[in-house]
Amino acid sequence: MGVVHIVFGESSVSALSGAFELDEQLKGDVLFFEDDLSVGPLFILDTKDGQAARKQWWMQLTGAVAPVLAEGAEAPPEEDDFEKFRQLKALLKAEPEQEVWIWAGQNARDVCGYYWLISQLYDFAGRIYIIYLNNLPFLNEKGGVFYPTHLHQILPKEFLKAKKLARAVSLAEFELDGDEWSRMMNENAGIRLLEGGKKIKGEPTAFYDKELLTQTTAEFQKASKVIGLVTGKLKYPVMDQYLGWRLKDLIKQGKIESKGELKTIRDFEVKLI
Repeated sequence: MGVVHIVFGESSVSALSGAFELDEQLKGDVLFFEDDLSVGPLFILDTKDGQAARKQWWMQLTGAVAPVLAEGAEAPPEEDDFEKFRQLKALLKAEPEQEVWIWAGQNARDVCGYYWLISQLYDFAGRIYIIYLNNLPFLNEKGGVFYPTHLHQILPKEFLKAKKLARAVSLAEFELDGDEWSRMMNENAGIRLLEGGKKIKGEPTAFYDKELLTQTTAEFQKASKVIGLVTGKLKYPVMDQYLGWRLKDLIKQGKIESKGELKTIRDFEVKLI
C-alpha cells in the first residue's frame, strides 16, 4: 500500500510528485490542503460554525481581488479542505496499515496546517509521519547550497534526501501540538507568523498596515506594486490577497486614496491622502 503524502498548497504537489519518478518507494497519493491557516479567523474551527465563519471571511477576502488573481497568488480553497480531511480519516479507519506522511516547509502556512491535522489524528498515532524541512540545506539547479522555506523551491531529486527525515509523530507531540492548536484557535489572531522551529506567534489583523502605508507614496501607483514592495522585504511572504484586502480597508478608513476599480490588485492605484 502506498503512502498518502500531505502537502499544504497545490504548488507543492508537482515538486513532490516529480520525486516519485526517481524513487519507487516514495510513490503514493498526494493530498493537498489549500486553505492557508496562517491568516484569518480560527476560532472554534473544529465546529461547523467555526468553519462557516472562516468560509465567510474567505469570501470577503477574495472579493477584494476576485475574479482574476494577481500573478503568483493562489486561489482560495474551492474544494472543501474539511471534506478532504473527512475522506482521509475514513481511509485511515478502513485501512489499518495505511501511513500518512506530512511534509512541511519552514513557513507559517505549513506549520499551522500541521497543527490543525495533528489535533485530529491522535487515534492513528504510529501511522502519522512528519518530514519538517527546518533549517536544512538543499542544492539548487546550479548546485549551490540554499535553505528553502517552501517545498516548491526544492528540486525533485533533493526530496530523496528529505525522505530520510521521515519519523513517526510521537504521542507526546500529539498531546503538545494538539494543545498548541487549541491555543491558536482560542487566541484567534489576525495572522500567525513563524518565529523559528515550530513556534507560531499571533499578530493583529492590521499587522502589515504600517508597512503598506510606508510603501504608499504621495503619487498614485499600482496596488500590486505597493504589495510587491512589502512582500519583497518579508522573510516569509504573506498572500497577495491578504495585503490587497488590507489596502482596501485602509481606503475605507480614509488613510489612502484610490482610483480604478477595487477588484484585483492590478485594477486600482493608491496614494497617500
